[in-house]
Amino acid sequence: MKNFALIGAAGYIAPRHMQAIKDTGHQLVAAYDPNDSVGIIDSHFPEADFFTEFERFDRHVDKLRRANHSHRLDYISICSPNYLHDSHMRFALRSGADAICEKPLVLNPWNIDGLKEIEQDTGRKVNTILQLRVHPAIIALREQVQRGMHTSKHEVDLAYITSRGHWYLQSWKGDAKKSGGIATNIGVHFFDMLHFIFGELQENMVHYASETKAAGFLEYEHARVRWFLSVNVEDVPVAQRDAGQRTFRSITVDGKEIEFSGGFTDLHTISYQEILAGRGYGLEANRTAINTVAAIRNTQPLGAQGDYHPFLKNSHR
Repeated sequence: MKNFALIGAAGYIAPRHMQAIKDTGHQLVAAYDPNDSVGIIDSHFPEADFFTEFERFDRHVDKLRRANHSHRLDYISICSPNYLHDSHMRFALRSGADAICEKPLVLNPWNIDGLKEIEQDTGRKVNTILQLRVHPAIIALREQVQRGMHTSKHEVDLAYITSRGHWYLQSWKGDAKKSGGIATNIGVHFFDMLHFIFGELQENMVHYASETKAAGFLEYEHARVRWFLSVNVEDVPVAQRDAGQRTFRSITVDGKEIEFSGGFTDLHTISYQEILAGRGYGLEANRTAINTVAAIRNTQPLGAQGDYHPFLKNSHR
């Protein structure tokens, strides 16, 4: 049985990590979050030690390591705000544990190089949650693309609208310096998925970017992709919005909808199973997606011209 700690225990995604640790037969021995709204721990690991001050959490982890205690950590799972991932992964490695980090791994590609150096110094490893890579529908599409003749590139449209209330822009997620902006915060796993399916990135254009939405064009080895991301409920298509739907996700390849709305609930558990079996995705697996979102963040938008996603035309800006 492996020992886990969790950083960011009060966050939205933390329960999926707790469930994955439980599902794989291991134990959470310590958790940290400056926010103490963490009653969810009782549903999974009520015996876990909990800290609201990082210094006390650090001291506890270090004491377990130096005493070679039975609760000495094997893994630290990281669900903290995006801009803290880099620091918390470094802490994990230096504490003698492997890291399991939520997306986005880091905000800038050069952070990956620094983490690789610490991996070499400590002999520990960074693992990342790239859950769409283990989704059956995505794996099947990748295999289909790889079997293709490649006489022409696939035409892909990707739209993801996950509406958020007014709180969003008041939280760290609304601060681009902390979240990386909309493309990084809600889009990075889709950009990783596109790279996973269609190969190396060749061109990256941005048509529109604001605090709440972004749109652009990406060209990969085997695909041309128009993409649109938003947290504004008014961007949900009218028919779905009238039916009370606040989220919309669509990926079409050559005009055909790819159905992958189901099968999301256990992707973290599958990711943990792969990591524990030594088949997890490491630092380099993230580089293309991190390069992609960093470029989007730093590119001057072109406006609605050229090959832009059709949702941009009707978007409420």
